[in-house]
Amino acid sequence: MNHYETVFILNPVLSEGQIKETVQKFEDYLTSKGAEVIHKEDWGLKKLAYPIEKKKSGFYHLFEFKAGGDVIAPFELEFRRDDSIMRYLTVKLDKHAVAWAEKRKQRVKSSKK
Repeated sequence: MNHYETVFILNPVLSEGQIKETVQKFEDYLTSKGAEVIHKEDWGLKKLAYPIEKKKSGFYHLFEFKAGGDVIAPFELEFRRDDSIMRYLTVKLDKHAVAWAEKRKQRVKSSKK
């Protein structure tokens, strides 16, 4: 199983309930395919570097998970099919990126206290 990280941007016109529903849908999809969701973060509403679909902001979310390589292509297909997703990016993490992600998670935990 490989270690992956996916960041996706949701349309800013969605309600909070729709956002939670969409995020849960993608998390359920991963777990149904045998992936292990290690960490997820809600980065909130952020300004985009450039307009996408005439929108200047979007809701950012991050998933860190372990899965087989055969899960990624169908997972990204689900992103393309969902109209509420504006952009997404999935990257395979090497051992250095996994260590950095662990440090990031610790920073997030300590800042919430």
